[in-house]
Amino acid sequence: MSENKTSIMSENTASFKPTLGLLDGTMIVAGSMIGSGIFIVSADMLRNVGGAGWLILVWLVTGFMTITAAISYGELSGMFPKAGGQYVYLKEAYNPLVGFLYGWSFFAVIQTGTIAAVGVAFSKFAAYIIPGVSEDNILLTIPFGSYNFTLSAAQLVSIALIVFLTYTNTKGLKGGKWIQNIFTSTKLLSLFGLIIAGFIMFKPEVWHANWANAWTAAKESTGAAGQSTFTPLIGAALFGGIAAAMVGSVFSSDAWNNVTFIAGEMKNPKRNIGLSLLLGTLIVTVIYVSMNFVYLSTLPLHEIAHAEKDRVAVAASYVIFGNGGSIVIAIMIMVSTFGCNNGLILAGARVYYTMAKDQLFFKNAGTLNKNAVPEWALWAQCIVAAILCLSGKYGDLLNMISFVVVIFYVLTIAGIFILRVKRPQAERPYKAFGYPVLPVMYILMGVSFCTLLIIYKPEYTWPGLIVTLIGIPLYYIAVAKKNHEI
Repeated sequence: MSENKTSIMSENTASFKPTLGLLDGTMIVAGSMIGSGIFIVSADMLRNVGGAGWLILVWLVTGFMTITAAISYGELSGMFPKAGGQYVYLKEAYNPLVGFLYGWSFFAVIQTGTIAAVGVAFSKFAAYIIPGVSEDNILLTIPFGSYNFTLSAAQLVSIALIVFLTYTNTKGLKGGKWIQNIFTSTKLLSLFGLIIAGFIMFKPEVWHANWANAWTAAKESTGAAGQSTFTPLIGAALFGGIAAAMVGSVFSSDAWNNVTFIAGEMKNPKRNIGLSLLLGTLIVTVIYVSMNFVYLSTLPLHEIAHAEKDRVAVAASYVIFGNGGSIVIAIMIMVSTFGCNNGLILAGARVYYTMAKDQLFFKNAGTLNKNAVPEWALWAQCIVAAILCLSGKYGDLLNMISFVVVIFYVLTIAGIFILRVKRPQAERPYKAFGYPVLPVMYILMGVSFCTLLIIYKPEYTWPGLIVTLIGIPLYYIAVAKKNHEI
């Protein structure tokens, strides 16, 4: 009896241990960003804009937005060096309701949806080596009226990956840190190797053909007969095509803020979080743009746009290395998505922990186990991510996530201006670079992106927005319960 009591007390009084340095933080930023997107999304992006120039421009715009947001977050991370990151920033800049809406969206769509999408991508590339785990291998079909619920082998593999990584992260931060550093280092070296090999195998005839009409924008769609049709993009339609293409690049560049969620476990967080954000996003942006130049220098545009199951990186590696090389790259991408999901799972649970400490989330999420990690929060996140693996396809998850993510990024960066007024005397070890010009540019670009998605992809944006708004009554229920307990 006394042993059980001691165990319970140790769980409730345990605290986060600052064990992560600058390298660890940078690996979490880069590792969480580089998952599956860069190997897949360029196909759909090209189908939305049509030209090589527009494809590269979209990646450059996304990279600019990402780095701008990251260096802006440096100011907020220095002001509030505690677990919870963006949730804390929004709560302090606005009010607890806005912070809760982010935390709720994070739990219901943003982090769990990203974990699910990366898990689905892992199985997509595993199927290249083991066809039996393909999404085409349907294991179960259950009819619901006019709709058939199907369970594929790929979905089961995705869920198994998420469960395994959740379990390993319940055993303590040290194991999760080593998984992150090893897998992120491996994929960074592999990506640099692929980029170098791609430029060595540069095909002048392919390159010149791809850039012959680089700025001719057109959206490709499949007609009823299965034939491709092209719609020229002019005026407002061009901006719609760019926004649709940016869904893929924004998703691929997301999760850079994960390091802010684990501020309570960072050494010297006022310095190291801001530096981690800058270094990580800069490294990844260079890699992403370089990878797309590799695609354009080795594959004709139609082969990029129509790579089998959108596996553009596999198609490029086949040209560069032959059949053996494409298998190696598929394994490399599995390593990449494995490491990415580890970072997402590790960091995400810290947000729910902080919300629970504010009595705005399930009470059990606010406890740490004997390994000083929020185990209950990890498993709750795992369950929601597993459900999302069953509910949608990779592309559907991307569309919903990207819209909600950018809304909250815009609100958070606007919070810098609010806090400069509300707390002019607050300690700011680091001030946002380029303030106020760069933060304003991000806000304008982010608002434009979200507006265009509402106009051109409403079927995916409205569900994400509705999920966020459901958080309003949930917040007041949580507050009422909190006040009742007091």
